Amino acid sequence: MQTEVIQKSKWYHYVATLFAGIFLANSIPHYVNGISGNQFPSPFANPPGFGNSSPTINVLWRAANLFFGYLLLRLGRSRLKDSVSLLIIFAGIVGVGIMLSLAFSHRVP
Repeated sequence: MQTEVIQKSKWYHYVATLFAGIFLANSIPHYVNGISGNQFPSPFANPPGFGNSSPTINVLWRAANLFFGYLLLRLGRSRLKDSVSLLIIFAGIVGVGIMLSLAFSHRVP
């Protein structure tokens, strides 16, 4: 029988978990626009974050967001059984969603 040792989370685990939610949420619009063949702003556009990048760049940026989100989840020691971790991930997802909706509502199509 294997016993799992659960260590107490430190403050920086929760910060990593928050940023994991942010990166994971940010991957969604880049992926949707990329696979739809639409250009979409990315950090690699000119000007960064405001100009449009190609669909391929957006799919690759989505992959990077997923990779960093996964690494931060591991660093944050997030577990599905830990309700605090799940709430912090959710806060990151909702927070970046609101920020991006406000930022993109001012863009001219």
